[in-house]
Amino acid sequence: MRHLVNPPSRFHTPGCYPTRKPRMKSHPKRSDMVHYFDEARVQQLLSVTDLLQGVREALVALTLGQVVQPLRMVMPIGEASADGLLFLKPAQLGDALSTKLITLVPGNAQKGLPTLLSTIVLMDPATGQTLAVMEGNTITAMRTAAASAVAADALVPRTPQVVAMLGSGVLARSHAQMLRAVREVSEIRVWSPTAANAEQCARDIGGVACSSAEQAVRGADIVCTVTNASEPVLQGTWLKPGAFVAAVGAPRPSWRELDDAAMNHWVVADQREAAEKESGDVLLSGAPVAAEIGDILCGRVAAPPAGTTIIFKSLGQAVEDTVAARLVYRAALAQEARA
Repeated sequence: MRHLVNPPSRFHTPGCYPTRKPRMKSHPKRSDMVHYFDEARVQQLLSVTDLLQGVREALVALTLGQVVQPLRMVMPIGEASADGLLFLKPAQLGDALSTKLITLVPGNAQKGLPTLLSTIVLMDPATGQTLAVMEGNTITAMRTAAASAVAADALVPRTPQVVAMLGSGVLARSHAQMLRAVREVSEIRVWSPTAANAEQCARDIGGVACSSAEQAVRGADIVCTVTNASEPVLQGTWLKPGAFVAAVGAPRPSWRELDDAAMNHWVVADQREAAEKESGDVLLSGAPVAAEIGDILCGRVAAPPAGTTIIFKSLGQAVEDTVAARLVYRAALAQEARA
């Protein structure tokens, strides 16, 4: 059996030494005005290649202690049922400081509204001045998928992959895009509790809709759980040996997407502390976190042997928003300078 100790990657990782700071590019001279970017403008400015590289470097910096980032604050919101949540996520990496405000309202799906809405404020840490305010849904979707793709790039064989998407929302679409940026994808299967949503998503991403989660997962190489579920939707008995699972949903200590059998595998997290304090999948299963993905990216921890079933538990780190917002801002300044 071939062992993948530290698989090559198309993305460069800074050296894994605590004294080395992430390489920062100088940015163009900015004006004193506060920039505002709506979703359409963010989509125009955010480069997939740059985002993958930025998220990769951010995850390494997070592991090396080079990021200032408290655990996210969570507050229940809503009127009668109070079934919504407000998340506040600040972080600083080098010359970039941001905070993101996120609302998660599952009931919005029945109203034809996004269940996730977010706004990002980018600031200058030297002065505290606001540099830009941007709608955050595109960044949230893209940086979340970028983290999954970076982890897959480090841990998944370089062969055509069959992908299963459990969930049919914006995160399913962004994961399809980002995974195709790092691997050849031979098939994408989509499942949703609402069949019409699965069919529409499958059309949008060039996949095929499945009538059950099990049908989507059986035989898949990569499984992405991108749902609003609070109870498990993925059973470990469905997973093929050596599968890679990007467990993205269930952001609360009492919520789960994966059952105990699924969690009884090699677990790697975007951040250990967040996984051990905020992830219901980790807390309720008692599964140990073997490593942070940053440890593997910089070579401090070896990847598990080929054929190991891997669970990548992603909580979505604020520093990912920070680097994405900085990329958008710098791209806008560069365009202005050329005009």
